Formats: sequence, structure tokens, C-alpha cells
Amino acid sequence: MDLPTLNTGSGLDEHLEQSRLAQRQADKWLISGSVLIGTAALGIFGLPLFLRGVWLLRRAQRDGLTVRPMLVTLLGYLVIIDAAINIFGWALDLVAHHTLLARVLLNGWGAMFDAGYFWHYNELWLGGAAGPGEKALEVGLILTVFTMRIAAAIGFLQMKRWGHQWMIVTCWMGIVIWCTYVFNMTMFADVRYAGVIFPVIGWWLYDIFYITPFLAIPYLHSVNREIFSD
Repeated sequence: MDLPTLNTGSGLDEHLEQSRLAQRQADKWLISGSVLIGTAALGIFGLPLFLRGVWLLRRAQRDGLTVRPMLVTLLGYLVIIDAAINIFGWALDLVAHHTLLARVLLNGWGAMFDAGYFWHYNELWLGGAAGPGEKALEVGLILTVFTMRIAAAIGFLQMKRWGHQWMIVTCWMGIVIWCTYVFNMTMFADVRYAGVIFPVIGWWLYDIFYITPFLAIPYLHSVNREIFSD
């Protein structure tokens, strides 16, 4: 007697293929939005793209597809955006401080929030922001922590174990950055906040981007590490 055969393999393969395509489609929107938000100046155009990517991922989860956990997605892309904003902004000040773009955006930023980007701008031998300690932070953090954070976040989004481990390392480094920058701004408040439109309130508004380590560390230390592959 011929018995019916159960072809469960093809059903699983089809499910995994649909999940892969759904994840890839969501990531296209998320990456595009993150790149634009990371430039800061074009952030208003990137936010709708990013939100559409989040919506596509939520829809895939509701449809029962096997996609990346939402919290992993949000933390990974927020870390990329945070690092990119700092890299693009500081790199513009570090190597392109005489361009029209820098003079409009960075000097405007200085007039509104941080007088370190307005006070004696382009008068140092290196050029750009003359705020005390700013150049040391720019060079040191562009070349180390923020590039490391982007690499770690990419591995984290790929659900790699090394990405999870380096996210922990760079998030703790981010807390050191936050403490150092807050203390530097406080010590030189007479320079950084003198004559700006939004002094202390403005500092707390844009300091929001620096809280990603505080949001990520509890999750990174409590998540089941077995969901990340070698």
C-alpha cells in the first residue's frame, strides 16, 4: 500500500525564503533612512524611509515570518545613526571647515546651540571649531569609537556573536564619551553657551542622541546570547 509522503522540507524552505525577502525589503528602507538621518542635514527626508522600514518589519512579524527581533533592529540602527551623525558632523568640521556648507551649517549650529562652533571659528592652526577640547574629541573619537560602533552595529544587525560582543564594548565606551563631553561642556560653559539662542536647553535637546548606550546596555547584558550565531 502506498502511503502519502510529508514534504515538510519544501514548506520550511518556502517560509525561510519569504522571511529572507521580507527582511531584505525592510532593511532597504531602514538603511536608506539611516544614511539620510546620519547626515543630520537630510534627516527630515530619512525619517519617513526609516519608519516605512519599521512598518514593513512589523507586518512581516504579524504574518508569522522569521525576521530579526524588533529591538535588535531598533538598537542596531540607532547606534549607526548616532555614530554617523557624529562622524559626518565632526569630519565636516575637521577637514571641510572652509566650505560654504560648513560655514552655513556649523556656524548656524554654533549660533543656536554651541558657541564652540561660532566663537573664533577657523582661527586655530587646524581650522574649524575653536571650542576648548573639541578638536581632541573629534580626532580621537572619529578614528576610534564611532567607526567601531558602526562596525559593531552592522554585525549586531546580522545577528553575529562578535557584533553583540562589540556592541557591549563600544556602548560602555560611549558612556565614557558622554561623561567626558558633559564635563567638558560644563567646565567651559562660559565659552560654549555664551550668547547662543538655546544654551542649556539646546544642549539637552541634542544630547538625546548620546543616550543610546544607556538604552542598549541593559538589553545587551540580559538578552539570550544563543540567538546570535558564530
